[in-house]
Amino acid sequence: MPFIQVTLMEGRTIEQKHDLIKRLTEATTEAIGGDAARVRVAIYEVTSDEWGIGGVPVSVLRPNS
Repeated sequence: MPFIQVTLMEGRTIEQKHDLIKRLTEATTEAIGGDAARVRVAIYEVTSDEWGIGGVPVSVLRPNS
């Protein structure tokens, strides 16, 4: 059973996250076969304080984001 974990910075709509789950499931079953009902997708959201690029939190790099 495939288990897909996605980590995103917060800010996406519920509809966008639902679409991502659907498309990841479709892509997985297309690529490796199997039953879509056995594919698991988990989305984890982090704040811009919890996401760093080059050792610096995104909240510092992009203060208006």
